[in-house]
Amino acid sequence: MELGWWESAAGNVGPIVGAMDIGESDDAYLFRVSLLGVSRDEKDFSCDIDPDGTVFIKGVTTTGENTVCKHSQIFRMQTRNLCPPGHFSITFQLPGPVDHQQFKGNFGIDGMLEGIVKKRLS
Repeated sequence: MELGWWESAAGNVGPIVGAMDIGESDDAYLFRVSLLGVSRDEKDFSCDIDPDGTVFIKGVTTTGENTVCKHSQIFRMQTRNLCPPGHFSITFQLPGPVDHQQFKGNFGIDGMLEGIVKKRLS
């Protein structure tokens, strides 16, 4: 499944993975992407940046299922406002070209991916 910056046309999908902010300093860009419910396992998640500033994020969500099993109990979900479970990809453009080899990223336990990448010098 590929998610964009919009909700499902069916209307049964809540907030999507991928709400983001982009910041800029004199020599770098900062981006923050909300990835609540996304697996942090390296085999399931990747974030790559092209020299032109295109950011590619791929992963697997673990929320939004119909049934949840917790503590030996089965819950049938009455609301499902989180992103549906499964594979997703997000692509977005930073304001300018970057030195993609000077990228530092952190995917925190709070579900926030934060990345800083240096601008490409002319």
